[in-house]
Amino acid sequence: MSHPSSAPAAPARQAAILIVDDAPINLGALHALLQQQGYQTFVATSAERALELAQRVRPDLILLDIVMPGMDGMEACRRLKADPNTAAIPIIFMSVRDEEDDIVAGFDLGAVDYMPKPLHMAEVCVRVRARLQAAHAGQAALVDPLTRIANRRHFDSVLAKEWQRAARNGAPLSLIVLDVDHFKLYNDALGHAAGDAALQQVAAALQSHALRPTDLSARYGGEEFVLLFAETELDNAMRIAEAIREHVEGLHLPNPGVSGSAVITVSIGVASIVPSQLDAVETLFLAADRAMYEAKAAGRNRVHASAPRETARADSVMRLY
Repeated sequence: MSHPSSAPAAPARQAAILIVDDAPINLGALHALLQQQGYQTFVATSAERALELAQRVRPDLILLDIVMPGMDGMEACRRLKADPNTAAIPIIFMSVRDEEDDIVAGFDLGAVDYMPKPLHMAEVCVRVRARLQAAHAGQAALVDPLTRIANRRHFDSVLAKEWQRAARNGAPLSLIVLDVDHFKLYNDALGHAAGDAALQQVAAALQSHALRPTDLSARYGGEEFVLLFAETELDNAMRIAEAIREHVEGLHLPNPGVSGSAVITVSIGVASIVPSQLDAVETLFLAADRAMYEAKAAGRNRVHASAPRETARADSVMRLY
């Protein structure tokens, strides 16, 4: 391995990088180099160990050797990309094999780059930084700039994927839709800056209840938020929704736009379904959204549930008249 003539500046944020190589010399050199650059590094000498670490650590980038005993890098990449928990992690392949077919196969599996061995350390630094910057830019496009949780675009994408996965596995998928009560009155009374701060606190409360890696909280638009829970029955989703409602009310954010000693509250709709190929993905959101409006109509600051297929049938009947 050749070494860079000068060390690039350390990144502003300490990104986590998983290095996978069965050769101790290569592994040690990369580990030392990337730590010197300010990155947090994890190492694995086998593909099997790499899969375990990827699940536990959720690195920002994986440097993956192709040729290893047992499971090779190609199979490891295939498994990483097939798992929703690790599919988005960018992978850079490393290999002494530089045949075009191998390179093309790696890109087909979802790798973002390829570095031939022996590695040139200056090139490693540049490629790693470029891939992390690209990944960060991609993530930024999926995050709501005000609340720093997922945006509607990201939610729609994840919902479609989780819907297909639930349909394949015959597993329940639950959705919570919530809306901040009397939010326009809050904005009118205290101004948009205070309104933005309130939305940030509500978003943080929501995020604290998205405990598993597959749970997703997102700002759907305005003062409306959603939470998606894979492999979750309606009863569990209702318990989570009630905990969220209590959490937001417990923030004790006064709403002077409402008479009395009112505080910021939320109305929540919940729906759950085991999807089939006959169901449309929109069914789940429409049911939870309808339940949320029912909660508002019933007096706000409460949780209601709705059955997706019954909601879909009711909508179909309404369209007939």
